[in-house]
Amino acid sequence: MRCPFCSNEDTQVKDSRPTEDNSAIRRRRSCTGCGARFTTFERVQLRELTVMKKNGKRSPFIREKMEKSIQLALRKRPVEEDKVDRMVNGIVRQLESLGESEIPTDTIGKLIMEALEHMDTVAYVRFASVYKDFTAGEDFKNFVGKIAETQDDK
Repeated sequence: MRCPFCSNEDTQVKDSRPTEDNSAIRRRRSCTGCGARFTTFERVQLRELTVMKKNGKRSPFIREKMEKSIQLALRKRPVEEDKVDRMVNGIVRQLESLGESEIPTDTIGKLIMEALEHMDTVAYVRFASVYKDFTAGEDFKNFVGKIAETQDDK
């Protein structure tokens, strides 16, 4: 593992332990060159996923990119970090278990929408505004109206 501070390739693992949900290994490392300490996470990857974008382009699936968009929707919302991590892990597992190596962006968006709908309504609306490409206030009004109707039915 290369040191993120000095790029030295000789680092030592000082401590290893599983994360709370046992989905990854957390490793504390120390650089033998500069002495800096840093943390890495090791996760199981069942298959290499490729994202098929709407314009036909393909790009590698980057978990951190998906995680960042979810964090953006959840910004300043009262949701615990470990719940978000479990949600992201669940979505990645669902994508890997689809049996396909090429995943359309629509599939990823739908899984995120389903997860956010159950986690936080405000984050759900925020994510939907980008995913469904809202262009006017009326789009928000219609979407929130549909949410209110489904909650009234429950």
